Amino acid sequence: MGSALIEIASGPLRLRLAPAIGGAIAGFSYRGEAGTIDLLRPMDPAALAASDVLGASCFPLSPFSNRLRDGRFRFRGREVQLPLNSDGPHNEHGHGWQRPWLVETQTPAGASLLYRHAPDDWPFAYEMRQHFRLTDTALTISLASRNTGPTAMPYGFGLHPYFARTPRCRMIAPVDGFWATDAEVMPTALLPVPAAANLRQGIRLDEVELDNVFTGWSGEAVITWPEHRLQLAMSASPPLRCLVVYAPKGEPYFCAEPVSNITDAFNLCDRRDDTGMLILEPGAEVRAAITFTLSPSPL
Repeated sequence: MGSALIEIASGPLRLRLAPAIGGAIAGFSYRGEAGTIDLLRPMDPAALAASDVLGASCFPLSPFSNRLRDGRFRFRGREVQLPLNSDGPHNEHGHGWQRPWLVETQTPAGASLLYRHAPDDWPFAYEMRQHFRLTDTALTISLASRNTGPTAMPYGFGLHPYFARTPRCRMIAPVDGFWATDAEVMPTALLPVPAAANLRQGIRLDEVELDNVFTGWSGEAVITWPEHRLQLAMSASPPLRCLVVYAPKGEPYFCAEPVSNITDAFNLCDRRDDTGMLILEPGAEVRAAITFTLSPSPL
């Protein structure tokens, strides 16, 4: 059943998972004196009933992040054509977010999900695991992907969280590059970070409209909700050194996605060495961990 959820908790933190809906998170919340506060946007009943992963709180990205131009690339002499799985003329986020995941383990404060990929339009075999662990103050999501096939494969991965956005919500993150985009949200030029999107100094999410990749990211970010007097520190390990920020106007959420590759990395790698595209040889594995730590925010 696509709507089947599992739930883990520790102290005031609660996490709901929807394994069959793209290995997604369906809710991450904090219960304090003022009641329950959603840290990620909650998945509503209609999205759950429809198994609509685009309504999720967060989903995994594999075997790459963001858009792949025309769903096509060439790797070591092999042409690969993927289905166009978004509203535009490109493939978006690969396939891990659109396939069911299996529950490997579950404890009161932890769970592990598994996705095994048999070659299809993506002609490489691999498996990916997500392990979720809660403490009273933090959520850690560990990702591990392994090439289970006989040939090398290109790879990219990460997470796509939808954070709750309040009118005074702010985010700060050390970055040093910004990919400008065209009307199809495809990369056009790597530029210095513009003043209006200066994450180093911090941005107020209601004052920007972004759908861009930031590079040179330290792996650290802090999101603050002054209305709730809470802040969430996000810490991502290498190779997650790109940060995608999606802040659409008028929506009650924004995305700050820790990922390993820039948009269209599998094509741009022919002429750049900074795309973040990984190559997994047979049997090779890549790991990363993202920790979200909740604490009171400064007044």
